[in-house]
Order: sequence, then C-alpha cells, then structure tokens
Amino acid sequence: MIPERRYSVVVVAGGQGLRAGGSLPKQFQRIAGEPMLMHTLRAFYAYDYRMRIVLVIPEGYCSLWKALCDECRFTVPHTVVHGGEMRFHSVQNGLREISDEETVGIHDGARPFVTPTLIGRCFDTSFELGVGIIPVVDEVNTVRVLTETGSRMVDRSRLKIVQTPQVFPAEALKRAYEVEYDPTFTDDASVAERSGMTVRLVEGEETNMKITTSFDLAVAEHRLAAMQK
Repeated sequence: MIPERRYSVVVVAGGQGLRAGGSLPKQFQRIAGEPMLMHTLRAFYAYDYRMRIVLVIPEGYCSLWKALCDECRFTVPHTVVHGGEMRFHSVQNGLREISDEETVGIHDGARPFVTPTLIGRCFDTSFELGVGIIPVVDEVNTVRVLTETGSRMVDRSRLKIVQTPQVFPAEALKRAYEVEYDPTFTDDASVAERSGMTVRLVEGEETNMKITTSFDLAVAEHRLAAMQK
C-alpha cells in the first residue's frame, strides 16, 4: 500500500528584521500592496491547498498580523505561533504543531518568491527517499577564505548556496530539535545532520531570493510589479 502523503510547512518569521529599515519588521512590510508574509504563505497554498501551514512570528505581533489579514482579506488557512529567542527556538515552537507522520518543510518567511515547482521538488524527493532535502544554487562569485597570513581563493565549483524550504520526515526532524541550541546551527540541515540524519541536495532557483535589506525590498517590489503586468 502506498503511504498517504501528509505535507506541512513551518514558515519562520520570528525575528525583528531590522536591517530592512522601516518601522515594522521586514516580514510585515508591504510588497505590491501586501505584507511580504502573505506572498510567502500563498506560494505554499498554491502548491497544495491541503498543506498545513504554521506561521511563526514575534510575540507581540499577533494582533498586528490579524489586522493585516483582515485589511487585505487574506484567507489562506494557517496557524500562528510565537517565535523564540533565536531562529532555532522559533523552529522548535513551530514543530510542536506538526505531527510525526508528516513530511515537513521549514521555510524562511523572507523568501516570498518560492515557486510551486521548487516546493514540489523538495517535498516529493524527501517523501520518496525518506531523508532531509535542501535546495541549493551554484556560487557564481569569486570567493576567498581568510587564513592566518591573509586569504586564499576557494574553488567555487565546490560551493553551493543553500535556500529553503528544507524538507524532512517530521518525526526525525522533531527528534533532532530536542537538543540544546548550538551557535553552529545555521539552518535546519545542520541540526538534522547533528542527529545523524542524511541530507541530500536538490536544485534550487536563482529567483528564490531572501529579502534582508531595504535594497532587497526595492528589488522585490520591482519584480512583483513586472510579474503582475
């Protein structure tokens, strides 16, 4: 019997996002008239309307988010939980809403341009192989690493830029997140690998940018305007 596919995603937006400027954390700032987070959540709903969506936002911003949803008539079903001190703790909080039987994605709320194609590639591969999956793109810049005497070049053909969603069997990821926080945990794959989980790479998308600065917001605004013409 083919097992039932049960998919969920934890959209992590628990930080303050201050580098983007403005009076609000970047995840609530508007792109093409809507808060960034709405574009992100809608991408997963577009992939599969049955996917369970858990949104992690900073404590104290729940009333703002509700008001924004009412104003924009945003009706994508989702559950809201509070963020933690670090991204690691925010993911922990979100995973408490996820059942062990699911395949779960962890996605940055500040990546609103993720496509259904990329979402499907990550979820399908994780489900079929039973391992962790992370999307990556090639490093196109010349890269140097610092040394004790200066710096040296790095072979960029051996480097990959990591994106989200990172997708895992939920039971294994929840177990991996039972450890204490470690500053070397820079993403979910690093937590998963610490627990012994296998992680595989799939092709990401150059357009799946992470919005961090005010310049990124301006680029995102321009891109969405062009897409809506």
